[in-house]
Amino acid sequence: MNAPDVPPKRVRCPACGGQSVYAPSNPYRPFCSDRCKNLDLGAWASERFSLPEHEINSDPDFEKS
Repeated sequence: MNAPDVPPKRVRCPACGGQSVYAPSNPYRPFCSDRCKNLDLGAWASERFSLPEHEINSDPDFEKS
């Protein structure tokens, strides 16, 4: 028995919000293009994806040494 051809899964590109093929045929997955992949990498490298420091020490029982 042959498996039916299943269309590739499409997801939302995390960088631009457009459609992206999530399959081995897309070397940039989950991004839609090399441009979107590099924009995300640049944002990560410049620390735009960091968490605010005040949330780390928001425990009222936390004591600084």
